[in-house]
Amino acid sequence: MNSFNEIIEKIKDIISTESTTGKVFDKDVAAELGISQATFATMKKRGAVPYKELMEFCARRKISINWLFFDQSAGMLVEETEKFFKIKYFSSVRASAGGGAEGFGEDYRIVTVDRVLIRNFYEEISDEELKNKKIEAIHVDGESMEPTLKNGSIVFVDRDQNEISKDGIFVVSTPGGLFIKRINRKADGSIELISDNERYSPEVLSPQEVSVVGKVIGEVERL
Repeated sequence: MNSFNEIIEKIKDIISTESTTGKVFDKDVAAELGISQATFATMKKRGAVPYKELMEFCARRKISINWLFFDQSAGMLVEETEKFFKIKYFSSVRASAGGGAEGFGEDYRIVTVDRVLIRNFYEEISDEELKNKKIEAIHVDGESMEPTLKNGSIVFVDRDQNEISKDGIFVVSTPGGLFIKRINRKADGSIELISDNERYSPEVLSPQEVSVVGKVIGEVERL
């Protein structure tokens, strides 16, 4: 991180273009930041950075605060940001592989994961399509999807893939709660929820009782 003196010099360079003489002094920086000369002199002596005033200066001047503090250009920030993918992680939500579980709700936090990991979940998709994907992460409860999905593991759910299909595993919302199952629409229109664990029998529900939340695209096992 740049020192207070280095930050001051950067500000002087910026506001010098507006000076008729091209000369800028500490008093000019103090005025630009809305700080009295006496207070500014004390802060400079102590190396006490006026973060609030500097952030307001950057916002007013449309300057990257990362450039001011860390010499990071906007291009560098974009390049680093694009290496990661943001996901909503519902740490308290458990989609059941056995009995029903509660809905998603709004209790989540944003986590970042390596974009390469997310890319591996999709075989044919453009970078632009991947960027717009709505992916969320929840926990698995129960053993009915073992050995495919382990009890307690975290699964990534693509919320855009919400059509009933035999292909893959889905999170579905039912009157009994959330389930992670394979799903199949039967000839009579009813919906069959199928477990990978042979000890669990399929469950059949009416179409009105089943809403597909999204498709499971990946899993991270609990250590």
